[in-house]
Amino acid sequence: MSRIGKEPVPIPDGVDVTLADGAVTVKGPKGELSEAVPDGITVEIADTEVVVTRASDQREHRSLHGLTRSLIANMVTGVTQGYSKSLEIVGIGYRAQARGNDGLVIQAGFSHPVEVTAPEGVIFEVPSPTRITVSGPSKQVVGQVAANIRAIRKPEPYKGKGIRYAGEQVRRKAGKAAGI
Repeated sequence: MSRIGKEPVPIPDGVDVTLADGAVTVKGPKGELSEAVPDGITVEIADTEVVVTRASDQREHRSLHGLTRSLIANMVTGVTQGYSKSLEIVGIGYRAQARGNDGLVIQAGFSHPVEVTAPEGVIFEVPSPTRITVSGPSKQVVGQVAANIRAIRKPEPYKGKGIRYAGEQVRRKAGKAAGI
């Protein structure tokens, strides 16, 4: 039995979990999220918890059991607390500027500024010109948007310039040695 899959997901106050048409929908103060339930996995909603069970011990059902439980737990956490990722911009002249809550203009050494728009539910914050915070209720969407921003200018190994996650260590290379 999956150790993660057999754990029930507690439902905090102010969160509604519903099961309809093969999908679990979670509503809370930060938004609404929905996820499809795969075949062979059963989701039961009690008063204060969600229990995920599997139909058999087949390899496919075993692998989906813990995954489905984790996705539901992440949705519950997302609609109550939310998720956020922080990015740092390193480099002379590299900076970011907010355009409302869902727009961002990044200057990262290109001849033109790069404009980024947030998908629905995602909020950008720019506390300083070299820091960006991406936040929202969906863990997957927040992570993907942060990865897309980082991909604009990945940190390079010689000077360390670029956009990186907060606290990310960039392995530096020595560079070219002086000739004799």
